[in-house]
Amino acid sequence: MYVSVLDDKGAPVADLGPSDFQIREDNVVREVLRVTPATDPMQIVLLVDNSQAAAEFVRDYRTALTVFVDAVIEANAGGKHLLSIVGVADRPTIFTDYTFSRTELAKGVGRIFATTDSASYLLDGIIEVSRGLHKRRPERPVIVALTTEGPELSQRSYQAVLEPLRASGATLHVIALGRPRNTSHDRSIALTSGTRETGGRYDTVLVGSALTARLKDLAAELTSQYLVTYGRPRTLIPPERFTVRATRPRLVARGRPVVSPSPAPAEDQR
Repeated sequence: MYVSVLDDKGAPVADLGPSDFQIREDNVVREVLRVTPATDPMQIVLLVDNSQAAAEFVRDYRTALTVFVDAVIEANAGGKHLLSIVGVADRPTIFTDYTFSRTELAKGVGRIFATTDSASYLLDGIIEVSRGLHKRRPERPVIVALTTEGPELSQRSYQAVLEPLRASGATLHVIALGRPRNTSHDRSIALTSGTRETGGRYDTVLVGSALTARLKDLAAELTSQYLVTYGRPRTLIPPERFTVRATRPRLVARGRPVVSPSPAPAEDQR
């Protein structure tokens, strides 16, 4: 499993070993064999809500995304991690395709404007990029969604969102800007269940000026993950549920399996 471990201040925790983790499959404890820093390349899709509701956040988007991109690139040994930027106003639109070029990503950030008289199609965006990741089969797919609390016009049930997300193997992280007021039932379940099941985080940021610090924290988390290898008996029936837990007090672990033919949820536990 790729696993993030954070302390009670939300900072990544270094120098952990096998005894610091407990992994369960369907409530059966598995033996942790080894723990190493996760160095496999990530493919990170940045889904950005650039609908009209995001007008007041555009400057904050640009500042925060630049900090996030710089942090990932600076930690990107060998230039392996790829990033993409996709807007979700009116329809999912690629601003920058997968690249590790700081210049190309800066151009993509510069293309972010609030689209007049538009609404968000975030759920459609998650479905499309999940299907794309499923076809590409990257080693460490990650989706980071920046969304406002404006209208969501994707005509999608939460099940239609979660199914391709699970199949993609991606971890979903969501940062919502503004006071919670979106009343879409399917959107709420898709985002909360999607982050929880895939080992991601769901954060709410009330003011745009706080977005930079939140994305900087997320970049630190992603670039400080562990690869936790554990043993399991041979079986024809794959487990339905995976759980990872940090055994030290006041630490929180989140993660999901590296390869899962039948993707199953991973839950947060203290």
